[in-house]
Amino acid sequence: LSGLDPAQPYFQGTPIEVRLDKSDAEFVDVIHTDSAPTIPNLGFGMRPAIGHLDFYPNGGEEMPGCDKNPVSQIVDLDGIWEGTRDFIACNHLRSYKYYSDSIIYPDGFLGYACPSYDLFKEGKCFPCPEEGCPTMGHYADRFKDKVKNEFTKLYLNTREAKDFPLWRYKVSVTLSGKSKVEGYVNVALYGTDGNTRQHQITKGALKPDNTYTAYIDAEVNVGEVTKVKFLWNNNWINPTLPKLGAATITVQVGQTR
Repeated sequence: LSGLDPAQPYFQGTPIEVRLDKSDAEFVDVIHTDSAPTIPNLGFGMRPAIGHLDFYPNGGEEMPGCDKNPVSQIVDLDGIWEGTRDFIACNHLRSYKYYSDSIIYPDGFLGYACPSYDLFKEGKCFPCPEEGCPTMGHYADRFKDKVKNEFTKLYLNTREAKDFPLWRYKVSVTLSGKSKVEGYVNVALYGTDGNTRQHQITKGALKPDNTYTAYIDAEVNVGEVTKVKFLWNNNWINPTLPKLGAATITVQVGQTR
C-alpha cells in the first residue's frame, strides 16, 4: 500500500483507525512531499513517519520547481489546467509525479536512511548500507523483507522537473600545485551508461595538497565510472598564471558503495 503525501489536516495526530498506518497492509510505503505545518505554511501532507518505509524527498516540505513564479507555473508545458493545479498544490501533487517516474526508473530514487535531512545533505548517511537502499515509489516493495520493526525515514533529492530521479555520488579531489589560489573546482563523471554535467566540488581558497569533498546528485546514472573531467578556474585575472592540478580524484557510488 503506497501513500502519496497522505493528508495532514484532520488526520495528523489522530488514532491509527482514522488514518494511514503500517498496520493497514503487509507493507506500507509513504512519500511525504508537503509536510510543512498547515498553519502558517499551508502544508497539506502528514509529517510523522507512519509506514514501514517513509520517504522524504528534498526534506519532505518544499519540492524543487514548486517555487517558480505563478505565471510561468500556470502556463505549464502540460497545459493551463495542470499548471493551475500545480500552482495551488504543487508540493502535494509532486508525490504522484515522483511515483509515476519511478515506474520508468527502477534504479532511481534511492532513499538513504537518516535521522534528518540536514545530516543527509552533509553526507553523514552515505553510502547505502550493505543490504542496499530502498527505492521510493513503485519498486519500494522490493525491500519489504529487509524492513525492521521501527519507523524508517529515508531522504533523497530530486530534479526540478521531469525526469525527476537523481543519483548520488561522493567526489573527493586532492589538489596539486605550488601556490594557494582563489577559485572553484568542477568535476564531471563519465561512465558506461552516460555522462554528467559539471558539478562544483568547492569554491574559495584552493590549497595544493588539500582534499575537497562534495556530495553530488547527478542527473544520470553513469554506470561504471570510466573517467572524470577536472576543471578549475580562478575568480579574477591573475598575472602570475597559477597552475593547479588534481593529484587524485576519488568517486564513491552511493548505491554500490
